[in-house]
Amino acid sequence: MKTSPVTPADLQRSVIAVPPLARGADLTFNLAANQAVLRHLEQGGVRNVMYGGNANFYNIEVSEYAAVVDALADAAGADTWILPSAGPDYGKLMDQARLLRTRAFPTAMLLPMAFPYTDAGLADGVRRFSDALGRPAVVYIKSANYLAPATLARLIEEGRIVAVKYAVVREDPAQDAYLAALLQEVDARHVVSGCGERPAIVHFRQFGLKSFTSGSVCVAPRGAMQLLQSLHAGRYDEAERLRARYLPLEDCRDAISPIRVLHDAVTLAGVADMGPMLPLLSGLDAAERERVAPVARALLQQDGPAARLP
Repeated sequence: MKTSPVTPADLQRSVIAVPPLARGADLTFNLAANQAVLRHLEQGGVRNVMYGGNANFYNIEVSEYAAVVDALADAAGADTWILPSAGPDYGKLMDQARLLRTRAFPTAMLLPMAFPYTDAGLADGVRRFSDALGRPAVVYIKSANYLAPATLARLIEEGRIVAVKYAVVREDPAQDAYLAALLQEVDARHVVSGCGERPAIVHFRQFGLKSFTSGSVCVAPRGAMQLLQSLHAGRYDEAERLRARYLPLEDCRDAISPIRVLHDAVTLAGVADMGPMLPLLSGLDAAERERVAPVARALLQQDGPAARLP
């Protein structure tokens, strides 16, 4: 596992995959299946892997947290950056920070809080978490005005934040006053487009972002890496063609559930058996699986036969 401090170049070298987490029928961590997903990503060129909402880290037991993050670190290749998540509540943040401090992860992401909070309270939590962790964190912004732009800028200047995952969903990603305001205060190299392939081109072309996260990359890593390379080179027509491959699965995710569809799509595509979902979520029903299965398989097939595991 890569353990050197995270730099903007690290964020830009690879699509940041946000995979689901495989579990057995008894809900225990499935090492073999999670290794299979990591190998699939690595074989497709992906080197940044973030375990957060899609992995249902919101509901992970504190008692298993250390074993899970250790297993993921051990399963990763030497140049693969594993980014675990913590929180979202303050109690879990601090307990998990103390566990992570004794390990070599270069950073960790704070899951977004939905419970009532204040700007000052969030900033205080970020400071206390980074102190307990002993290194800067990644902040996940999933709702508009989650942190004031000036507050975020101060936290970055203090060395508390190494990156921001920006995942505020807009009907038109080009119309985003909050993102524009953030980028007035924060250098774009610190901000990652966090909503997958759909807004990535606009986020790069209009707002100047340089990296993006993806769930569908777990099915088709090569195409997502090609998309990133096209965006870096400013080949936007090529990027549009590459992105089009991912939209059918993204349409399913938006229509049903981003997390639930991705979890079962990895299984249905044949990448790895992800097993049941950890409560408080549940897998797709029969009709939903029938809708998602051909889409997931087609996306893997478009990624090329070499993408399939032996």
